[in-house]
Amino acid sequence: MAEADAEHVDTVVVGSGFGGSVTAYNLAQGGQRVVVLERGRRYPPGSFARTPRELSRAFWDPSEGLLGLFDVWSFRGFSGIVASGLGGGSLIYANVLLRMDEKWFVLDPPGVEGYQMWPVTRADLEPHYDEVERMLRAERYPFETPGYAVGRAAAMRDAAKRLGLEWELPPLAVTFAASGRTAPDLVIPEPSYGNIHGLQRTTCRLCGECDIGCQSGSKNTLDHTYLSAADHHGVDIRDGREVRSFEPTGSGWQVRYVTHLAKHEGQPVDTASLRPTTLTCDRLVLAAGTFGTTYLLLRNKDALAGLSPLLGHRFSGNGDLLGLVFDAQEAEGRVRDLGSSAAPVITSAIRVPDTLDGGSGRGYYVEDAGYPGFVDWLVEASDIPGVASRVLQAVYAFVLTRLTPSPKTQIGARVSRLLGSGSSSAGVTPLLGMGRDIPDGIMRLRGRLLDIDWTPETSRIYFDRVDNTMRQLAKELKGEFRPNPASWLDRIVTVHPLGGAPMGRSPAEGVIDSYGQVFGHPGLFVVDGAAMPGPIGANPALTIAAFANRSATAILEGRTDDVE
Repeated sequence: MAEADAEHVDTVVVGSGFGGSVTAYNLAQGGQRVVVLERGRRYPPGSFARTPRELSRAFWDPSEGLLGLFDVWSFRGFSGIVASGLGGGSLIYANVLLRMDEKWFVLDPPGVEGYQMWPVTRADLEPHYDEVERMLRAERYPFETPGYAVGRAAAMRDAAKRLGLEWELPPLAVTFAASGRTAPDLVIPEPSYGNIHGLQRTTCRLCGECDIGCQSGSKNTLDHTYLSAADHHGVDIRDGREVRSFEPTGSGWQVRYVTHLAKHEGQPVDTASLRPTTLTCDRLVLAAGTFGTTYLLLRNKDALAGLSPLLGHRFSGNGDLLGLVFDAQEAEGRVRDLGSSAAPVITSAIRVPDTLDGGSGRGYYVEDAGYPGFVDWLVEASDIPGVASRVLQAVYAFVLTRLTPSPKTQIGARVSRLLGSGSSSAGVTPLLGMGRDIPDGIMRLRGRLLDIDWTPETSRIYFDRVDNTMRQLAKELKGEFRPNPASWLDRIVTVHPLGGAPMGRSPAEGVIDSYGQVFGHPGLFVVDGAAMPGPIGANPALTIAAFANRSATAILEGRTDDVE
């Protein structure tokens, strides 16, 4: 039963990632009174952690006084990394806006390996893909522009050509050009809806820091785009609010949330004793991410009579796999400078087809990956014998200078030799694989904690194929391939968790309909990664946002699937 004095709005949106921000903006444009509840805080340009001290506090665990950006979930056999902040996953993703391959929207009969039910098609999402790309101002990496690093993009292009694989520069949600020019550090003109942070943004600085927060604001993250536009249209955006429970009221929904205060940061907090605030609404939209949304549904399922038994099913890591290439070389045997810290995190993508579209197995993508400049120093430092030798030589030279009468005050060459050639880091690039793994994971509660029964073993053939392609690419780059270090512990790390409240054509096939509404519970919607009934294959952000755009359009038009 709803509390009599509770604040009431048309729609409450839980989460501000690709599902929540897109939905909130569209509903507000349609005249709805919308409140967005985001557990994390705001991150304006220049506020992301960079120093060791800042990075040590940049994690999410409120009970331990940590209210940072990175939320690390650990399960048996794998780990997941997601974001906690206004803008959700857009704050730490690599900007790629690829559309899901048309033939990968499958409707498998039960019993088929990798059984999936996609009640939407590429044609259903096409206009919504267009709209999201426009709003996120997608551009392709301009690597042939003077002043832009060409290393990784060109290397991947040439290697893919020799292997007979498709290669492209994918659309990126990054601003490379402003006022008719393409160059770093140009002032980005404000859009008509303004910016929620009120700070100047500049074009991409080519620093490889996309995944740890863009300090310049050149990433067109959701806070700079959809959420700023939503704010302009009157959406009440409340950060630092974590939803704990919800239940139907007969005429709508009641939501209870707690507030995480900045003063709590840095000290243990009894989060169970935080006093909840109550909101009521006609419509409740869950967009707290795959882990967050599924956890909320599992925690509150006793209030949701008749919920599909598929709640918690179809979990997938979107086939995520990490590999590393070291010591890439030119044809002449010189170290090839891949410029991994001098470009956006991802510049290009190689596509390996599926049996559905001409391939010989489950399809996937392999993308190059950059990293922040300070990682170059870590790579150089990892060459312990080389560093030790250079240090000894430098010490010897300095001691010799002190012991001989000949003055030698210009010591640039000695310092240069101490630092080394930089070849250890120049020829390095991570490789990111993602694709159609088998979505057979099951999410459930173990006590009050989320647990996931999933193993990469059922997708071993798929992961071996991705690994093999990475090794072939490393060979073409004349480098050494090293698998994900976590694989030594037989663990997969995913940054693209999907499933848990999958869409379907009926409660026998999914938890929600093709517009995101929970079967049997009018007014309750799921519009984030939890809604996906299987791997997207490509980077999931654009498809999740397009699905949310389609759902919001259906809400405003009063459309849902008819299910008896």
